[in-house]
Amino acid sequence: MSSLEAATGYRPSRTLPIWAEARRQASRRRTQLALGFMVLLPLIILAAFEFGGGGGPDEDGDGGGAFSSMADLATSGGLNFALFGLAVSAGFLLVVVVALFFGDTVASEASWGSLRYLLAVPVPRARLLGVKLTVAAAYSLVALLLLTGTGLLIGTLRYGWSPLGSTIAAEIPPAEGVLRLLGILAYLATTLLVVAGLAFLLSVLTDAALGAVGGAVLLWILSSILDQIEALGSIRNALPTHYTDAWMGLLSTPVQTEDLAKGAISAVVYATLFWGIAFYRFTRKDITS
Repeated sequence: MSSLEAATGYRPSRTLPIWAEARRQASRRRTQLALGFMVLLPLIILAAFEFGGGGGPDEDGDGGGAFSSMADLATSGGLNFALFGLAVSAGFLLVVVVALFFGDTVASEASWGSLRYLLAVPVPRARLLGVKLTVAAAYSLVALLLLTGTGLLIGTLRYGWSPLGSTIAAEIPPAEGVLRLLGILAYLATTLLVVAGLAFLLSVLTDAALGAVGGAVLLWILSSILDQIEALGSIRNALPTHYTDAWMGLLSTPVQTEDLAKGAISAVVYATLFWGIAFYRFTRKDITS
């Protein structure tokens, strides 16, 4: 490395600029489709409400439980519509999107055979991972913002601007409702760091992008299933999916913060562990693809 540092004009920090990687990823079909679907989903939900018969709790007897109650609230204003879009997406769709951005980023380079050429530029391994991690995080955040922003916009245009409803507390005034919605968005983004870390680690360990993405999603689903087994007792508290629904505490008055704090800390710890292993492994393994 000393000879490289001595080379005229060579600076490790100048290799693989973040904007260059961001443009590369933006030109990929999977990025365009993923972000496009974040805009399309609220439109699909709106169409479902408009043309799906509008069956509410009164028509169905028991109303389908809490989900039906949330669906009924969704048509009462833009804030509620945006919240409903987040709620129905958090369990699976957002997991897949985040796993796609983080799991595909390194493994796809390896499968194309371009990873070793990037390192031969030469791009320091830690910087390559850092840039790809940053860009994947940025696109994941854009996806979340697009989903929420589009839902808020079309929901407000169709159903108006009204307080944020809740099935567990009184209505929340619109101004405070916006802050609560942003808080829910931030919490979901934090819990999805677990998926991001796991998918990124698998992306480093395998040359198959589909395996990294699918593996992260399957492990998340497995954790969710295990969390439903009450016989596991307090062991469930250590599962990364145990506090995924803690965002509902932001809909109560006053806000229930205990599970929110536990969920955020758990997600950050898991993500840091997975990312740390990924960097450790990548900076020491032989790159042949």
